[in-house]
Amino acid sequence: MRAYSVSSFDISPTIAEVDVRSPKSGEVAVAIYACGLNFADLLLLRGKYQDTPDLPFVPGLELAGVIEAVGADVDELAVGDRVAVFSGQGGLAEVGVFPANRVTRIPDEMSFADAAAFQITYGTGLVALDHCARLQPGETLLVTGAAGGVGLTAVEIGKRLGARVIAHARGAEKLAVAKAAGADHLIDASDDLRQSVKDLGGADVVYEAIGGEVWTAAFRATNPGGRLLPIGFAGGEVPQIPANHLLVKNLSVIGFYFGGYIKSHPAVVRGAIERLLQWYRDGSLRPHISHRLPLDQVADGLELLRSRTATGKVVIMIRPDQQ
Repeated sequence: MRAYSVSSFDISPTIAEVDVRSPKSGEVAVAIYACGLNFADLLLLRGKYQDTPDLPFVPGLELAGVIEAVGADVDELAVGDRVAVFSGQGGLAEVGVFPANRVTRIPDEMSFADAAAFQITYGTGLVALDHCARLQPGETLLVTGAAGGVGLTAVEIGKRLGARVIAHARGAEKLAVAKAAGADHLIDASDDLRQSVKDLGGADVVYEAIGGEVWTAAFRATNPGGRLLPIGFAGGEVPQIPANHLLVKNLSVIGFYFGGYIKSHPAVVRGAIERLLQWYRDGSLRPHISHRLPLDQVADGLELLRSRTATGKVVIMIRPDQQ
């Protein structure tokens, strides 16, 4: 099969022919139709991600397709099932073999592109905001990087949970995307974030994906008793948190990593995905996919993430998306 293969952290990955193995006990083989790209894939290619596999490997953390073989001791899935997989790796290939406990059936009305763009961003948003930060109706949620993959879904979920949402993004086009997702207030990245948020009454919960000075400004605009979620560091600088300020304002900083939660709190993640899929069925959620690219253009898709040019998700279409 063809796959986007990483053989060295010092050499650019290539589209290569790699062997396909049969599923072992507890595994399924999936014919992959679509793979969603994530910022973590950029870290994987540099060997900087917390779950970087041994070389050689195929990146691609989430995918959708059709089961074409099942291993022993797999009872709840069958050949022909349409599924999404939080794979951790292996999504940028024509076929992959994955643990059955990472596989979720998808609704008949859900396209493979939507399914490949769904689990990580929406799962991160719902578990982080609802389970971890306990976002309440009527509270104010600040989302930075609000037109990106995780940010845009946080805007949608925040509104679904009854919050007033402030979206922070760069430029009119990205802010328009955030507004269409339900944002109540818009702040351009060129504006004074701290003062703008304070003028709106401050933030009760902060969903922060940029880091650096953006984190610092959001931190200073958080109301007493507020909760802050450092979701990522797309700006490249990991912030340092002044503990004395946490004490003065009674703030909570809550670390959250979706992959880790799948291992430590699987029931929470399963419940969140089921809830999200129900919201998809009733039309409340629809992934925003700014780019659909073929497997030969994975490098272009990753550059869209690196340059923060894309809005919402970039999806690699391995096969034609036939619902």
